[in-house]
Amino acid sequence: MKRLLAFDFGASSGRAILGVFDDGALKMEEIHRFSNDPVLVNGTFYWDVLRLLHEIKQGILKAKEKGGFDSIGIDTWGVDFGLLDKDGRLLENPVHYRDARTRGMIEESEKYISKKALYEKTGIQFMEFNTVFQLLSLKLQRPALLERADALLFMPDLLSYFLTGKKVCEYSIATTSQLIDVHTGAWSEEVLSALGLPAHILQPPVPTGTVIGKLSPAVCEELGVPPADVIAVAGHDTQSAVTAVPTTEKDFAFISCGTWSLFGTEPEAPIVDDVSAALNFTNEGGYDRATGFLKNICGLWLIQESRRQWKREGKDYSYADLERFALESAPFRCFINPDDAAFSPPGNLPRRIKEFCEKTGQYVPQTEGEVVRCIYESLALRYRQVLEGLETCTGKTYPQINILGGGTKDKLLCQMTANSTRLPVFAGPIEATVWGNLALQLLATGELTSIAEARAMIAEAEALKRYTPEETEAWNAAYETYQTIVKP
Repeated sequence: MKRLLAFDFGASSGRAILGVFDDGALKMEEIHRFSNDPVLVNGTFYWDVLRLLHEIKQGILKAKEKGGFDSIGIDTWGVDFGLLDKDGRLLENPVHYRDARTRGMIEESEKYISKKALYEKTGIQFMEFNTVFQLLSLKLQRPALLERADALLFMPDLLSYFLTGKKVCEYSIATTSQLIDVHTGAWSEEVLSALGLPAHILQPPVPTGTVIGKLSPAVCEELGVPPADVIAVAGHDTQSAVTAVPTTEKDFAFISCGTWSLFGTEPEAPIVDDVSAALNFTNEGGYDRATGFLKNICGLWLIQESRRQWKREGKDYSYADLERFALESAPFRCFINPDDAAFSPPGNLPRRIKEFCEKTGQYVPQTEGEVVRCIYESLALRYRQVLEGLETCTGKTYPQINILGGGTKDKLLCQMTANSTRLPVFAGPIEATVWGNLALQLLATGELTSIAEARAMIAEAEALKRYTPEETEAWNAAYETYQTIVKP
């Protein structure tokens, strides 16, 4: 029997899951859940990283009460990082990827290296908050901070450092930076040199599934626990989720759906060419140097932030309320581009959605239900657009779509995805990221021998819900309209 502790951090919450692996089967129990609340200070949007460390310690204490654990794995969102000085002290709280400091940095980077050259080297989708542009902003706006830095640690690696004192950089999270050479798996000296970024602060990437070390004596003494292994699972939560796609098929399409929607597949090798560049697809790294070829799409953030805005206005709707409002609203009246830059910052998203519709000459949604219906339909149609791009890049077609993660609970979005893409959708597992985190701990310690074995175990344990395409003619007509508003 092996007892495993997984910490899974999303952009708005985190949780600790205790897994028990016995006789080839894995069972899990959520033992601690907490909010992840960024903090705005003097115009800068920070992660409250020490609070997150406190919550990790609470999770460890609760796992201790449940009988203890043999290992720990941590996964988080991508791109963000903390900087340490030469004494190993955190220089400042990590800055949130939605902070304004990277605005204009993609254009600024072109003064040093072309977008074509940057994509050819890294194979990573251009998003303004990628680590490379965060570092460029520091070089230009806060050079003194960068000069004081001795080490950069991405969020899961930083939290593991707090537990072990070991500085490592796990491969999957490193690839989100747009600084890893997609062909070699090492830091790109060409990109770092062109942008004048300090290579010495970057740790050599270690393979996904590396045992970092033990809990430090100080942590063990503080919490009264033995020195369990801390394992660098796929630190990027997307790649932990992809590990858990419950399929035995070689070619599969997935959507890891939560605050973000990551739509992609797992090809045999990275795809870096003019077509993938034009469509802005990304090649992220996974276990055993696997490639997650995918596109980041703004996901349920649009619903989440709209709900927060209505709550600020005194309307405390549940997600079930919003789904009901959407179903009561007329279909296909207006569409948005979920990935428009206007929808990235926090704030009054319903107002910005109305402004987008007005600017594009469409019907302007008036009610909460019409806004939510617009979001859901636009996401489902965007999925179809990205699916077509995926098939163009890979030269393959996919018989179904696996939706993973929290979005599987959103029945309306799952059904609309099937309707829009005209493919059956299989929803589950809800806890895909945690399944992947735990499976990678088992792979690291030799309890499992391959990703195929892990996926077969998960497929056996999880009952998937099937959504069959409906109303495809109406959705085809809506897609024709959508394409006149939103380009691939």
